[in-house]
Amino acid sequence: MSTTSALSPASSAETAAETAAHQPEGCGADFNPAAAAEVASVPALVLATAEPTPTRQPVVLSSEQIQGLLPHRYPFALVDRVIEHVPGKRAVALKNVTLNEPQFQGHFPGRPLMPGVLIVEAMAQVGGLIVTQMPDIPKGLFVFAGIDGVRFRKPVVPGDQLRITCDLLSFKRRRFGKVHAQASVDGELVCSGDLLFSLVD
Repeated sequence: MSTTSALSPASSAETAAETAAHQPEGCGADFNPAAAAEVASVPALVLATAEPTPTRQPVVLSSEQIQGLLPHRYPFALVDRVIEHVPGKRAVALKNVTLNEPQFQGHFPGRPLMPGVLIVEAMAQVGGLIVTQMPDIPKGLFVFAGIDGVRFRKPVVPGDQLRITCDLLSFKRRRFGKVHAQASVDGELVCSGDLLFSLVD
C-alpha cells in the first residue's frame, strides 16, 4: 500500500491562496519567491551604483598648438596641455611627470625627484604663453630676466601631475613682463614665485 497521499483539490486551493497571501503587492502571476529571496541575499555593495568616472580636464591648447607658440622642444618641452588660457592675462596648464624623462637617470638614482629648476622652467613656459600673446610686441624671443621669491614646498616625483597657474602682473615698454606662478599637485602647492621676462632681438 502506498504511503504517498495526493493533495485533495481543497488542499491545493488552500496552498495557492496561502502563496498569494505572501506575494508582495504589485507582483504578477509570474512572481518567484525563491528568486526574490536570492536577490535579497546579494550584498548591498554589489547592488550599489558604481561611482562615476572622473571627467578629463578640457583641452584649450593641445601639445601641437603649444609647440606653435613656444620654441621649446624635447627634452625641454615641459607643458603637455593648456586647460585655461586668456591671452595676455592668464594661463593654466598641466605637466605630467614620468619616470622615463632623462633627468631622473641622475636625479636621483633610487629616489627620483623632479629638479626644482625644471619645475621653475615649466612655470616659465606657461608664463611664456601669456607674454608671447601680448598685442603689438616686437619680433624676438622672451627669456628669463629674473626670478623673485621662488619657494619649493613639497617634492615632485614621477607619477605626479603638475597643475601650473600663471597670472600676468605687469608688462612694460612691450619688452618686459612679470607673472606670478604657482604649481600644485593634487591641490597642494609645491612651488610658487614671480618670474620676469625680457624680450631679446
